[in-house]
Amino acid sequence: MSLGPTLARSDMLETQETPQSGSEAHLDSRNFALIGVAGFIAPKHLKAIRDTGNTLIAAMDPHDSVGILDSYFSEARFFTEIERFDRFLEKQRRQRDAKSVEFLSICTPNYLHDAHVRLALRVQSHAICEKPLVINPWNLEQLHELELEYQRRVYTVLQLRLHPTVQALKKTFEAESNESKHDVCLTYITRRGAWYHQSWKGVEQKSGGLTMNIGIHFFDLLLWLFGAAERSIVHQSVSSRMAGYLELERARVRWLLSVDASDLPAQVQANGGFAYRSITVDGQELDLSAGFAGLHTDVYKDILAGNGFGIEDCRPGIDLVYTIRNSREVPGNGFAHPMLQRAGVR
Repeated sequence: MSLGPTLARSDMLETQETPQSGSEAHLDSRNFALIGVAGFIAPKHLKAIRDTGNTLIAAMDPHDSVGILDSYFSEARFFTEIERFDRFLEKQRRQRDAKSVEFLSICTPNYLHDAHVRLALRVQSHAICEKPLVINPWNLEQLHELELEYQRRVYTVLQLRLHPTVQALKKTFEAESNESKHDVCLTYITRRGAWYHQSWKGVEQKSGGLTMNIGIHFFDLLLWLFGAAERSIVHQSVSSRMAGYLELERARVRWLLSVDASDLPAQVQANGGFAYRSITVDGQELDLSAGFAGLHTDVYKDILAGNGFGIEDCRPGIDLVYTIRNSREVPGNGFAHPMLQRAGVR
């Protein structure tokens, strides 16, 4: 996405002075704050902030089980009320010195993401927001306008794009000269108990539903590898399982997402496993079993280098998931996922 000559990615990072300290070793360190620090994904962000040589000066979460901070930034200020956290960030902004917060990392529930991005921009911080950036695509427009207004960037975490295997595949697919489409089968089953459907994750208006909550990173990956969506069909849509068919520029995709433990393959259940992930391309398994550990840190490194994934990068995935969420079930017509075919959906 082009932000115009005065608002390029690297320029926006330079509009805020690099925090200074008394130690030469910390001249390049930047101040971060984090909202949603008690959440599941927050430790990956804490590690990324630390491993890129930066400092967390404040964190916020309405829940106070945040002992994880002692493992990373024990001196960080902690707030349980968003109003006091907001006040602190504004105070730091007005000091205009080494105490100002340059980046706000957002690890809160999906439906709060865009509100917390607006908070970041309002206090003159760049936002690094977990996926999905928004639930409904029209909310991206407001964030884009606010980027221009405050001259700060909105970044999102699309870490699978930085996986070495995925990057190699993208180069291979883009170099292909034939126009035939690949046959892709995506299966992701991750066991979730009764709590899941009672939490915000089980409320579609708050999570975006199953395809947004556990599927957005896979759909983004497929779009990035195989091009724009040309056709989307939903074969099954229930609270614990969704499945369908996609036609992309360079691929035909059968997909299934589930949080139902009974969908796990027998061998996974026998071994006590709780998740199964499979992506095949023309019958060949795409092995992503290794290389995951440092991807969030790689996202932060990319951002700090003046790159990073922004609003326009995540738009195709959010548009596609919105379409899927609002589609009616139709018969498989021979394109159903193999698991649905075995259950009699053709």
